[in-house]
Amino acid sequence: MGLWDRIKNELIDIIEWTDDSTNTMVWRFPRHQNEIKNGAQLTVRESQVAVFVNEGKIADVYQPGRVKLSTENMPVLTTLMGWKYGFNSPFKVEVYFVNTKNFTDNKWGTKNPIMLRDAEFGPIRLRAFGTYAIKVVDAGKFIREIAGTQAHFTTEEVTEQLRNLIVTRFTDAVAESKIPVLDLAANYDELSKFISNKINPEFGEYGIEVTKFLVENISLPPEVETALDKRSSMGILGNLNQYAQFQAANAMEAAAKNPGSDAASGMGMGMGFAMAQQMGQMFNQQNQNAQAGNQAPPPLPNAAAYFIAVNGQQQGPLSIANLQQMLQQGTFNRDTLIWKQGMSAWIKAGEVAELASLFGAVPPPLPPQ
Repeated sequence: MGLWDRIKNELIDIIEWTDDSTNTMVWRFPRHQNEIKNGAQLTVRESQVAVFVNEGKIADVYQPGRVKLSTENMPVLTTLMGWKYGFNSPFKVEVYFVNTKNFTDNKWGTKNPIMLRDAEFGPIRLRAFGTYAIKVVDAGKFIREIAGTQAHFTTEEVTEQLRNLIVTRFTDAVAESKIPVLDLAANYDELSKFISNKINPEFGEYGIEVTKFLVENISLPPEVETALDKRSSMGILGNLNQYAQFQAANAMEAAAKNPGSDAASGMGMGMGFAMAQQMGQMFNQQNQNAQAGNQAPPPLPNAAAYFIAVNGQQQGPLSIANLQQMLQQGTFNRDTLIWKQGMSAWIKAGEVAELASLFGAVPPPLPPQ
């Protein structure tokens, strides 16, 4: 060290930390014998907090900004050191810079499958994984509970403990939710928020806050997923007869590309018989439908069947509804002769008591002018 550097080091002191890493949570400012000079300049950048520790106890905590250290802006340390009227000599203190930014993309996951009971599948095993983001919200508590006196503390040294806590709470939350396995994917957001709210108080005991928690995937064992795929395939196939016909059509197309093979000849004959049989069944079905359409439905049980005489010709059997329609058309009236089972002879329709309501709704003919 040159003479000028030695003199400058005695005259001024600058305390700051520029972080080039992405995972450093706490960094201790290195000083020879931890001596800080009177009037030293402390620079705390955004997303940092500076913590002064005197004889193992946390003294002053500084937020982002630039401060010239003196008795006025070191209230706790001034009280501890007994500087009532200011100080001019160096003092010994440890300075820790705590990173308060968001530490993102921290991984969590289940080391072993989670045993659960599902309403549809019964006992099952699940695996899950995701990411979370944390930040230090109480620098003093974080140093006391987690970092301690380490000169350099990274996220890797705390994420293992946090991950175990997350998996424990996640397992408990999924088991208590009673959400069916097939509906879990539709509830990732709800699970994420619920678990985040559940673990934040416990993280707060370490001075840490969970700012983002995500469930990325919940999976079943491979053999269960294979069985589930087969079940889905059956649902997609739907009508097995139609699927068999589709497969047969594909086989015919493949055989047509190789017409000289014995397989093609045999398959062609088999397909021909099968198609003829299916066409016969189709035509029979169409004929049955046509015959069913041409046949009139039988009269309702216990409904009277009437026969009438029109122009010397017998018509029937007719229902009351048919007679009412003929009455409106003018081809049936009170004087029309009518007969039904139980009558000894043909009589006029107007003399049949059960038909009186038909003629009551129709006015009588006009008198002659």
